[in-house]
Amino acid sequence: MLSTPWSREMGLRAPIVNAPMGGVAGGRLAAAVTAAGGLGMIGMGSTGSAARLTEELELLGTVSGPFGIGLVDWVLARDPGLLDTALAARPAVISVGFTDDFSWVPRLHRHGVTAVTQVYDAEQARRAAGAGVDVLVARGAEGGGHGEPLLGTLPLLDAVLDAVDVPVLAAGGISTGRTLAAVLAAGAAGAWLGTRFSVCTEALTSHNAREALFRARATDTVTTRVFDIGQNLPWPANFPSRVLRNDFTRQWKQCEDELGGSLAAHRALAAATAADDPAVAPVDAGQGVGTVTASTPAQVIVDDLCATAQRCLQKFATH
Repeated sequence: MLSTPWSREMGLRAPIVNAPMGGVAGGRLAAAVTAAGGLGMIGMGSTGSAARLTEELELLGTVSGPFGIGLVDWVLARDPGLLDTALAARPAVISVGFTDDFSWVPRLHRHGVTAVTQVYDAEQARRAAGAGVDVLVARGAEGGGHGEPLLGTLPLLDAVLDAVDVPVLAAGGISTGRTLAAVLAAGAAGAWLGTRFSVCTEALTSHNAREALFRARATDTVTTRVFDIGQNLPWPANFPSRVLRNDFTRQWKQCEDELGGSLAAHRALAAATAADDPAVAPVDAGQGVGTVTASTPAQVIVDDLCATAQRCLQKFATH
């Protein structure tokens, strides 16, 4: 099986992590990725809470390897008990994202938990590493969901690797064995994948959202804040979300100020979300979405990624 020094140190059989996508990466997905040899992550996104995490931990069951939990800084501020619940589950890793406040790091270390955060440029990487964060995720602008779209994955990875000595995982647009091989060859300790795992059989993704992802081309994503504004979510403005382009993004892309005061638009978005209508409701997707064509178990995804990446790297080494 494909491995790196970091993945071996973590007790993984593959240098693959499923991104802790809120509403997608629940206990079943985390358990399946861990069983496949990667690092399974449970994600607590915008709607995360201690009660919700408890439910997903029950679905996680008894895992045979390490797992992690991903948290959002402003959601933690809303529900401080969420971090208590996460630590009580004794994960190997906790990721806290979308913040420059690293006051949570010593607490994780006291519990023997590896601290992880996403970074978007070299200066952020230096600050995080200087605050004691153990592993950084260099999340490029190609990635789905929320993030600061400053640099593409490979330029960002290059800059972060030059800036810090801690292990760096690559994220953003990595959905095939070839792209996995590319970031490993560039020096990443592993890959943090979202879109590819969002359609696997163990993910929480709804049927209609899966179908929208299957239909999407690589050029069908857009980076926007309209869904956060339309749902009154307090995401910082520097963290827009990459999603599938749809009727709602087209209607409001130049009218964010007007959208904030449109009660009718908010109601329409809420109704579409409740009805699982991806023509209006948000579906997170990275630029690797064009390679996503079918639901398969996480084990199949991990095996395919590793086998293809290994062939690519071996071919590179022999030329």
